[in-house]
Amino acid sequence: MTELRRAADLLDAATTILARERRRLAGVLTAEHELVLVGGSSVAGALTKGDVDLHLRVPESAFPDAVAALTEIYDVVLPEIWQPTLATFAVKAALPTGVAATPIGSEHDVRFTRTWRRLAADPALVDAYNELKLRHRNDPREYELRKSAFFDKLAGKTRPAQSDQQNMT
Repeated sequence: MTELRRAADLLDAATTILARERRRLAGVLTAEHELVLVGGSSVAGALTKGDVDLHLRVPESAFPDAVAALTEIYDVVLPEIWQPTLATFAVKAALPTGVAATPIGSEHDVRFTRTWRRLAADPALVDAYNELKLRHRNDPREYELRKSAFFDKLAGKTRPAQSDQQNMT
């Protein structure tokens, strides 16, 4: 059974990690960039697995150099989901921490910024997100499918039915 925690319980640790990584990246990245806290730990009232999600936004022209620099200081995670506008990394920190890097204005950037802002601004959406986490916390595959559909809807996209997804290769 996956233990879930309230975001408020992690906020101090998450902001400490965010500040530390901002300092680290200031010494590594030459292009203008923005590192922000996203994910469940960034939303008041949300439930989280106890991890910290960071989103690095860089100009499109600086994205390849930023990804190269990040591979020098972080561990690459989930390379199978990498896209021309998305790279993911793990950070050694007091809490499990990940960084998703995107070019500013890209589909992935808009998805991260728009969806987490919408969620944070609407208590009913937070309740729906928490219900989804509670209902599927013991079935990671189903949780990931439902969570993806939930965020697609928040981003203004629609997804094929689950049966259609299973037929796609």
